[in-house]
Amino acid sequence: MQYREYGNTGKMVSALGFGAMRLPDDDDYAVECMRRYLDLGGNLIDSAYGYGGGHSEELVGQAIKGRRDEVYISTKNSAMKKRGDYNADLWKQYMEKNFRALGVDRIDFYHAHDMTWEEFTGPFQEPGGALEMCQQALDEGIIDHLCFSSHDTPENIIKMIDSDLFDGILVQYNILDSRSGTGAHQAGAGNEPAIAHAREKGLGVLIMGPVAGGRLAMAAESEQFKAMLTESTASVPDLAIRYVLANPGVSAALSGMNTIQMVEENCASASHEEPLSEAEYRQIREIVQRNEKLAELYCTGCGYCQPCPQGVAIPKIFEAMNYHRIWGLTEHAKELYGRLGEANAEACVECGECEEKCPQDISIIEQLKESHAALSE
Repeated sequence: MQYREYGNTGKMVSALGFGAMRLPDDDDYAVECMRRYLDLGGNLIDSAYGYGGGHSEELVGQAIKGRRDEVYISTKNSAMKKRGDYNADLWKQYMEKNFRALGVDRIDFYHAHDMTWEEFTGPFQEPGGALEMCQQALDEGIIDHLCFSSHDTPENIIKMIDSDLFDGILVQYNILDSRSGTGAHQAGAGNEPAIAHAREKGLGVLIMGPVAGGRLAMAAESEQFKAMLTESTASVPDLAIRYVLANPGVSAALSGMNTIQMVEENCASASHEEPLSEAEYRQIREIVQRNEKLAELYCTGCGYCQPCPQGVAIPKIFEAMNYHRIWGLTEHAKELYGRLGEANAEACVECGECEEKCPQDISIIEQLKESHAALSE
């Protein structure tokens, strides 16, 4: 296992972290997976009170029992997501539940969960609220480092970094969502500038979704991803993890692992002294950038075509089509398209209003027909 310094904290974390959001249904097996990860040199487990109402944290607590000195614990407080019910007391209650569920008296990396700029400038900093309680916990030594996770825009993440209140961040980053191509209109995509800025400011950077939430695990038959494999990469998930770790700003990649085999394979991916050679990394980047440019020819996801009078979700349809056409992730594309229900391309009446608004002069009506034919099978 390779280890990296978490920002300027002096803590050396394993390049692969265990993401405990989606653990196996069998609790005993989930604990076994986490313990196997520790056996292989992993030393960072990430959970949250919001994962199963504390059940994930309880299982993490079982996995680290008797091994607390071998592991850094990362968890999150999601009280601010209860927008209608949020108050300072709720943040305190959630913090107490974090400690109780984990069965620990100290948390290494404590995150404000999925924080937005509006939450940061609003409830998080209210007098007597979340920030003050976190600062008190820091003073008492029951949390070591205050951090935040976020799916906000890179620009807003950078502004939160610049507050100088945090020691680390947790953001999305992977081959599919690394820059500004397919899916770039979604929050959480294009985070390279935020990662680079965090590194410059001395913050630790944890990455969620290095295998794109499982999307890349389905890419074994994709010719586009086969073309990225190098002599040293064993599979697409291996490539995905090592691509993320090749970014010098990344402290650790968090992977959700629900089998012992997955744990062993991912630990092997994080054990290479050099994640990818310079030539391998450059080759992959060139393919990614070429595919991103192709995707933007079909749709940049600007959303100017919305709203459609018939409720057709045009950007989401084209996003799904790009997964199929550009990346070869056809099954994932069909799954996304199927979720749209009545907002799919079949609802189009060819009024042409969207084409008049499109700044790229895309033949939207024709592409909607193509998308429906390809993805509705």
